[in-house]
Amino acid sequence: MSFVELRNLTKSYGSSLRALDRVTFDVEPGEWIAVMGPSGSGKTTLLNILGGLDRPSEGEIRIGGRDVARLSAQEMNRYRAEKVGFVFQQFHLIPYLTVVENVMLAQYFHSCADEQEATDALQQVGLGERLEFYPGQLSGGEQQRVCVARALINQPELILADEPTGNLDEVNEALILGLLAELQRKGNTIIMVTHDPEVGRLADRRIELHHGRLREVSFFPLHEEELFDNLLKRVWILQEDSTERELELRQLPELRENRATLALMSEGGWISSDQTTLTLTEKGCRRASEIIRRHRLAERLFHDTFGLPEELLDANACKIDHTLSAEVTEKICTFLHHPLTCPHGAPIPRGACCANVQ
Repeated sequence: MSFVELRNLTKSYGSSLRALDRVTFDVEPGEWIAVMGPSGSGKTTLLNILGGLDRPSEGEIRIGGRDVARLSAQEMNRYRAEKVGFVFQQFHLIPYLTVVENVMLAQYFHSCADEQEATDALQQVGLGERLEFYPGQLSGGEQQRVCVARALINQPELILADEPTGNLDEVNEALILGLLAELQRKGNTIIMVTHDPEVGRLADRRIELHHGRLREVSFFPLHEEELFDNLLKRVWILQEDSTERELELRQLPELRENRATLALMSEGGWISSDQTTLTLTEKGCRRASEIIRRHRLAERLFHDTFGLPEELLDANACKIDHTLSAEVTEKICTFLHHPLTCPHGAPIPRGACCANVQ
């Protein structure tokens, strides 16, 4: 059973205006969905209905098997408090409450306020030193991180984010996107409205609305981790062919043209970058070395064991290298007697199993 199921969801205002018109789609548990489309296409209306802030005129909406459209007012309040975490573009923080009190307020509507739990949530988003600050004393990015902590405090299954990076600079955008990516890795289901295609492509799927109707459902080919690995692999190979550790971004058009991915990789500590150049950090070098090692060992395995022609090695290695665990990689290396190079002659980075090999 899908976690979110919408069937012919319709929201009408009067007899002539339909903000949503027979929208049907499913969302799987732990999936990250980007809802996109022009202004007035019904994106925020959809999010409000999913969050129980509005009700549909027609159709069905089931979340976790529960028919949300038919809940009583009291049941709807409980559903919002227990199942949904909201992250809005406008922060909606209470100006005369401190940061920790704003987060505790969300707890209060769920059960009872717990200052330690609120503190833990704020530390999780990097605001452990801002507990007693008021919203007006925080930057926009810090206020948005308070909103993420507030959304997390009741451990909701569903995170609804309405343009969560729309008012932020690139640095804070990266911080918020990194937090959302971490939430998905922990199993949260995320439905995010965004107008920015660079932000949208970080999701698993894009759902596009036009004039209230579902226009397109697109699957993105790579998840964030696999995308990062492919880019780190490219950087490593470019550095192998260069005498300089610092690369120009124009050498990596797929990264230069995607601001969100570049910012997330920088925020994650894999790369160091300014507007024109890029360098692998020590952390990035370690991960890139592991990726290259897996890939080139896979090429060597296909070549030496299965006799695959050299022109087919790279494509076939790409299909499996990201699935190889560290243990399996070491076993392949030992099985192949610790090869120094791939079949194309490129060096294979050494692993732990190669320590005593001459």
